[in-house]
Amino acid sequence: MKNSILLIALMISSSAFADTVAPKEGPCKTIHDACTAAGFVKGDAKDGKGLWVDCIDPIMQGTAQPAKAVIKLPAVDAAQVAACKAKHPNFGTPKKKQ
Repeated sequence: MKNSILLIALMISSSAFADTVAPKEGPCKTIHDACTAAGFVKGDAKDGKGLWVDCIDPIMQGTAQPAKAVIKLPAVDAAQVAACKAKHPNFGTPKKKQ
């Protein structure tokens, strides 16, 4: 019983973490790669070039970039965004601060 509970907890935490890291393949990787090719970098949000806050999040949410963003969003096909959302519904969704 303990092992089952531990396994379930591990699966839940792994799936939550998976949506905050670069995907290895599929439509979400295409979006990630478009952002990195445009010059966005993980950890550069304070400089307006953040991979997640300035590129991936706005693309996935269909919103404008933050005002401080200094790189224009890359063109991404809406079908790619829809496919990514279908595969990873939380990809590009900002994590709630605790």
